[in-house]
Amino acid sequence: MKAQNLFITFITLLVLSLGNTAVADDMGTEPSQDPLTVNINSASAETIAENLLGVGLSRANAIVAYRQNYGPFYSAEELSAVRGIGMTTIEKNAGKIVVD
Repeated sequence: MKAQNLFITFITLLVLSLGNTAVADDMGTEPSQDPLTVNINSASAETIAENLLGVGLSRANAIVAYRQNYGPFYSAEELSAVRGIGMTTIEKNAGKIVVD
């Protein structure tokens, strides 16, 4: 009985591991829709909203309005001066936000 349970467990693990490999292969073939970076000094509100996590169109419009009123951002951390943008949002998007 123990040998039969061991065999069933082995087959189950084998099937599960092959299934995960197939899923991983499928995930690797799909092109990414996200750009690598968003320049917050030149991107439109729509581009900012589409590509930064936790930033909707309203906040993206606030970012554009802020840079129009106060000039360009010199660092991603300066986004925290925009109402509704906190450090958590900046940290979530740290690899995406660039300034020129």
